[in-house]
Amino acid sequence: MFDIIHYDTIGSTNDEAKRLATEGAPHGTVVHADAQSAGRGRMARAWFSPPGNLYMSTLLRLDVPVGRLSELSFLTAVALAETLDALLPKSVRATLKWPNDVLVQGGKIAGILLEYQDGATIIGTGLNVLHAPTSPAYKTTCIVANGGMASVDGARDILLRRLQHHLSIWLAEGFEPVRAAWLTRAHPVGTMLKVNNGAQTIEAAFDGLDTDGALLLRTSEGQRRIVAGDVSPA
Repeated sequence: MFDIIHYDTIGSTNDEAKRLATEGAPHGTVVHADAQSAGRGRMARAWFSPPGNLYMSTLLRLDVPVGRLSELSFLTAVALAETLDALLPKSVRATLKWPNDVLVQGGKIAGILLEYQDGATIIGTGLNVLHAPTSPAYKTTCIVANGGMASVDGARDILLRRLQHHLSIWLAEGFEPVRAAWLTRAHPVGTMLKVNNGAQTIEAAFDGLDTDGALLLRTSEGQRRIVAGDVSPA
């Protein structure tokens, strides 16, 4: 299904995938770089991109309603978590934090950036294999720091297989199987969370995911839906 285009160094794999989409690149085109000089994550945040980690963008052309494409963020998070489970000791299990963070032992180990260009969906993935950035804002980690064994290409190939597996299920059965798999790796229901949506900070109990992927919180006034924001423990 996938056609991999490899670069030693590039500005951003997502930007290159978007350029290729404009030129008509087909479904399944994958841009993989050993390093990025202008890697970025959500909200235009810089993404630490030295050699030794996985930087990959997957171009998909899907015949689904535009409103469903955000579900691919959750699908990719599940695929990343399963990839990590295959590469880490059996005692270590990857967990997920809304909206799209992948964690190991409480440290962020991967990120996802979903973008759209000329009818194509671009799924950008960054996975810390050998290196983790030093962040004052949150804990980070990498595969080798947790006793895992992996080559970048090996991690890429496992991730692409897991993406293909879950894409097939998602296209046939919808979001519910992805939602169920995501929830098995998320905070237990009832965990107190702090959500900053830019305008305010909300502290409330985790109450699951809505059927469209929105975060559900249980407040004193009832259930509340959150569609954007940064989540941390309360």
